[in-house]
This record gives sequence, C-alpha cells and structure tokens, in this order.
Amino acid sequence: MARALVTGSTAGLGLEFAWQLAGTGHDLVLVSRDERRLRAVAEQIRHVHDVDIEVLRADLSVREDLDHVATKLTDPVAPISLLVNNAGYGLRGRFLEVGVADHEKQMDTLIRAVLVLSHAAARVMVQRRCGAIINVSSLAGYTAAGPYAASKSWVTVFTESLATELRGTGVTATALLPGFVATEFHQRAAINVEGLPRVTWLKAPFVVEQALRDAAKGHVLSIPSVKYRAAGEVSRLAPRRLVRKLTSASWEAELGQRALRRSRRRASRRKLHAPWQREDQ
Repeated sequence: MARALVTGSTAGLGLEFAWQLAGTGHDLVLVSRDERRLRAVAEQIRHVHDVDIEVLRADLSVREDLDHVATKLTDPVAPISLLVNNAGYGLRGRFLEVGVADHEKQMDTLIRAVLVLSHAAARVMVQRRCGAIINVSSLAGYTAAGPYAASKSWVTVFTESLATELRGTGVTATALLPGFVATEFHQRAAINVEGLPRVTWLKAPFVVEQALRDAAKGHVLSIPSVKYRAAGEVSRLAPRRLVRKLTSASWEAELGQRALRRSRRRASRRKLHAPWQREDQ
C-alpha cells in the first residue's frame, strides 16, 4: 500500500491532505509539533479509514527534529511514496517589528525544512524510480509582502528546479500555489482578513483535491481555480514597481479599514430594517 508523509498535518491544508490521502487508501506518517493533536487526528482518521497511521512529533525549525523526519523518509522497510511539505506559519507585524530570531525560526520551517526533506525523499525515490513530492507554496510568492512571501517565492522556484532535475526518473515535484484558503492560518497569525470578499476564499478540500490531481499528472505548478491562475499570471508579469505598490506590508491595514467600513454599513442597514429598535429603549 502507498505511504505518504505529511508535515503540518494537524490543521489547515495538512489536515485535509491527511484525510483525502487516507480516503484513497494511503498509509500515513503525520508530522506536527503538537503531539496531542497529532494523536487525536490519527484516531479520528483510523475510525473512518482502514489505514496504518504513524505519528511523529517534530518541530521542523529544530535541526535534530528535522533530521529525524528526514531519516523516516529514507526507511527502506516502510518506504514513502509521497511527501507533502506543508508545515508553515505566518508572523504578525512588519519585518522590523518582529525579532530576528522569530524570522530565522520561520525561515527554518518554510525553507530549510523543505530543502532537507525534499533532498532526503528525492534521493530514495529516484533509486526506486517512483514517487512524488508536493511542496505547499503560495501565490504570495509572486508579491512583495514581506519575508513570508519571499520564502514562498523560494519554494516555488526550488520546486520548479527540482522537477526539472527529476525529469525522466519516475519521480515528480509539484508546487501548490493557493490563494486565500479558509483554514486556521490567518487566525493563528492574528492577521486580519475580514476585509476580503467571500469570492476570494477557496475551500481546503477543493485545493487539496486539485493538488493531488495535478501531482498525479506530473504538473509542476498547481494553482487551484481559474481566478487564481489569472491572478498569478498578472502578478508574475506585472511591472515589479506596481507589484510592490499593491502588495506592500500595508495591505493588512487596508483590509482592516475595509472590514471596519463593511461593519458600519451592516450596522446602518440593520437600523434601516429594524426601525422599532429605538436607542432610548
């Protein structure tokens, strides 16, 4: 039976990858920093799907933990046929407002972990002449929205390079570039996105289903939905001066202002539709 290793597997896209892969009969190795949530997720999946699940608590920003996961990828007894590099998180605040140690830890998770785990997985997969790697990147990588965007730009370019190097080996590499996805990501980073219209958001099941389909076809880039594929092309081809202007660190403040204006409009409409609610009651 095929076996998949998913990092960041207790929430968001990682959790959705775990459920969908189990649904297609994959045994799983689930990796996360939170062992309690890991075991709870594993138990929930086992209750629904008859698959073998191993949990591996690891903080990928810690080199010893990262090396432990890399070793798991080279296990000849229980080989991994699919690696999903999904672990990641955002930081609240502009570059100079956040301590450099926090930036370094984030880069270790978003960049170094992807590099090390992709290297370990690809080498053994090439020997077996089969396997796939999905690196979760982001359309933010086409913008100029700080260190997180820069790290995702690296993930995309790295995956494209790896895919080229793996051509003809039976192993594929795919970068998943979603836009805004309805997960815990923004809430955990305390990022205010209330000003975004509903049409902007994608649902995690759709994003993961598309990513797995594209990876199975050997596509190098997976960008879910026509609207985001168009947005990606515009961002990639637009003059960088314009991109910097539209996607600077001030975007969150603008979203906050939009959310405030929307809230005020809703309050005004409620007053119009409920004239019996007098302020002196």
